[in-house]
Amino acid sequence: MGRRDIKGDAKRIFDTISAGGAVIMPGDIGYAAGANSGARLQQLFDAKQRAPHKRNAMAGNYELHREVHEIGTREQEIIDAIALDAGLPICVVAPFRADHPVIAAAAADTLTASTVGGTLAMLLNNGRLPEEVVRLTHAAGLPLFGSSANLTGTGTRFRVEDIQQPIIDAVDLVVDYGLSKYHHYRRSSTVIDFTTMEVIRIGSCYDLISDILDRQFGIAVPADPGRDVLPSGHLREQAAAAN
Repeated sequence: MGRRDIKGDAKRIFDTISAGGAVIMPGDIGYAAGANSGARLQQLFDAKQRAPHKRNAMAGNYELHREVHEIGTREQEIIDAIALDAGLPICVVAPFRADHPVIAAAAADTLTASTVGGTLAMLLNNGRLPEEVVRLTHAAGLPLFGSSANLTGTGTRFRVEDIQQPIIDAVDLVVDYGLSKYHHYRRSSTVIDFTTMEVIRIGSCYDLISDILDRQFGIAVPADPGRDVLPSGHLREQAAAAN
């Protein structure tokens, strides 16, 4: 009992991933299952009963995003307003540098399963533990890919006890931090394609993100019709880190 050992837990996750294992770890937007190995990512795909066209997202932080993504000045200002000024979680879809050491370290089949049309999705601001894990993987030149820890189509899980057993059985380590910070949104991350400024998925903090886009940049995005109408939040079928 007591405070969480974020650095110690991040090291356990890093050690598992770097040894070719798979993990379930908590984030502010929900629990995710991830790995570095293409074979383990495929096992997670199979456990999730995930369609082949679905894509993984890369776990990231702001520093890795700036190094990997190739993005215009205005688009970067928008990301900075969301991720830095407001401190909100956002999954950025944008062209990427294939020669970056972290990307180059990924196997070809892993990249195929994690990119679409020359773009890569990277999740930013998902909480202190994921940020610490990414700091370690970044320093080691290792990519970390994953998706939400749930059977496809059943929605993001915000507690470990709600994760279905096939997903638990597919990993080597489960880190339980209790209820996720943004559980009340009942969706995963908000995903935006910054090549087109198209919303791929309405997710956590979409109300705040859409307000920033409108007020600060004059960009109108679709209204959220609500979970009863659009439970997954998907506006375009392709979203990386999809349920």
